[in-house]
Amino acid sequence: MSDADDPIDPADVGEADAPPIGEKPYKVLFEANKCIGAGKCASVSPNWSLDIETGLAVPETYFIDESDLDHNVRAAEVCPAKKDRGVIHVIDRRTGEEIAPDPHGDGTVSVEW
Repeated sequence: MSDADDPIDPADVGEADAPPIGEKPYKVLFEANKCIGAGKCASVSPNWSLDIETGLAVPETYFIDESDLDHNVRAAEVCPAKKDRGVIHVIDRRTGEEIAPDPHGDGTVSVEW
């Protein structure tokens, strides 16, 4: 049983309503509260757009397959928020490892909540 004060494991976010891992083996985690609205993600990925009203990035979907992996990885890599460490994270749902931006270089999920 987890305590309400325990930190949320980013790898668990959205999994209750997620499509099967075999269909969508990757997940996008987005720290919207840290988005600076640069729009670089939208310039490299069709999954991302910039909401004119809020000035924040918006993903079309949070669960992706191989066909959408490369451009979402690129979106994570070009995000300048958090001093170029990015607020878009691409996670391999099979392993729980961060594919991008992976600032630690070891697959550790770099979400800061």
